[in-house]
Amino acid sequence: MAGLAFAAGLFAGSALAVDLEVTAPWVRGTVPAQKATGAFMQLTSKAGVTLVGVASPAASVVELHEMVMDNNMMKMRALPRLDVQAGKLVELKPGSYHVMLIDLKKPLVKGEIVPITLKVEGKDKKVELVEVKAEVRDLAAAMAPAMEHKHTH
Repeated sequence: MAGLAFAAGLFAGSALAVDLEVTAPWVRGTVPAQKATGAFMQLTSKAGVTLVGVASPAASVVELHEMVMDNNMMKMRALPRLDVQAGKLVELKPGSYHVMLIDLKKPLVKGEIVPITLKVEGKDKKVELVEVKAEVRDLAAAMAPAMEHKHTH
């Protein structure tokens, strides 16, 4: 388990000037004809920031999305921004907030690294970029390994 935590740290964005910590970033792998997938990660901030944009060379369109219930149906919608409140964990995960990579330039294979740029606005309204390196996981991946819960009897 310690190895997984260390490996996740290697792929996390690290920018001292920006008050945003990114942990456990990953992207769901794709099949050859698939043109879109999701990217997931955990975000924390000491003073509070707002995620105001996302980009990646892996896709022509990159958007911040959320899943919401609407008339008893789950629907996905784009978000213009996402607040990361001071001291609160914001999880970008399947079935919730996530980054959509749309019009992929090539299939994403397990083990590859996908660069993602987060555009972050601080309380001072200054906008800075945080570079994240997200590892591609198996197409069936639903949860980060650190979040899986297993029982052995």
